[in-house]
Formats: sequence, C-alpha cells, structure tokens
Amino acid sequence: MGTTTAIILVAGVILVLAVVFIIEIRRRNARLAMKYGPEYQRLVQQASPREAAKEIDRRERRVELFQIRSLSDPERSRYAADWQRTQARFVDDPAGAVGEADRLVASLMTARGYPVAEFEQRAADISVDHPLVVEHYRAAHDIALRHERSEANTEDLRQALVHYRALFSELLEERIPVEVGR
Repeated sequence: MGTTTAIILVAGVILVLAVVFIIEIRRRNARLAMKYGPEYQRLVQQASPREAAKEIDRRERRVELFQIRSLSDPERSRYAADWQRTQARFVDDPAGAVGEADRLVASLMTARGYPVAEFEQRAADISVDHPLVVEHYRAAHDIALRHERSEANTEDLRQALVHYRALFSELLEERIPVEVGR
C-alpha cells in the first residue's frame, strides 16, 4: 500500500469518526431536549448545548445523592389541606397567599428529600425529577421578587399562585384541578 493510499484511508477513517461523533452529540442533545424541555433550552441559551449537557449531568449526579421519597397518605392529605387553605387565603390576602405558597412548596420539597438551599439550587435540583414544571417554579419566584419591589399586581400574584400550584401538585404526586380566582 502506497503513502497516498494510506493517507486517504486514514483521512476516511477520521471523517467517519467525526460523522459518528457529530451524530452522537446530536442524539444526546435531542434526548436532553426531549427529557428536560424548556429547562434544557434555557441552559442552552445561557451557554451552549455542550455546557447545558454538562450542567444537567452535574445536577443528575447531585440529585442521585438525595434520599427522595414518596409521601405517606397522611402527609399527602395534610399538604393537600394546607394547599387548599393557602389557596383560599388568596381572596383576602393575595401577597400573603403567595408567600405561604412559596413556603409550602419549600416544606414539601424538604419532606420529599430535597435539601434546603437558595432558590437557584432548589430549582436546579427540582429540574432533574420535574423538568417540565420547574419553569413554573421560576415564574412564580420571579413574580414574588417583582412583588417585593412593588412591581406586581393582583393578577400577577394570581399567576404566581397558579405557577406554584403546578409544582406543588407535581411534588405532591397528584393533580389539583382547582383554578385560583376563576
């Protein structure tokens, strides 16, 4: 075999390996986009698909260390009743209800086995097991912060409660069908 043939053969092997590598990266990205949805897209927008994949891997490894558990029936009933009281409170005290919803979600996360941490870490942890509702958590938190700056009205607070309910319901492992204020 001549030098030219060897070079062409090596170049061909390198080209095939590069194509396989690119296909695998695209498959990985598609898998992550399918599983993590909007959370993956958010991470890609912040950095790149490669960095988003690294961040998701880091989150998955962290959450694997947690002792996530299901609630007992009495716990689930107690949390559901607490939610109903929080939701009813909205009529007379929208801001208080939103604050209580945030505390109730944090309490439920702790009961399920997620560690108490600052908001961004809690959202990152939740995104591993509940990637489709973490955006609700982020939206609710954003509204609560806007309210602290007197930039949110009652309709915004209602939306925050709806967003908190989406995550709460997922964490409670049941769907709560009641719409706030409607």
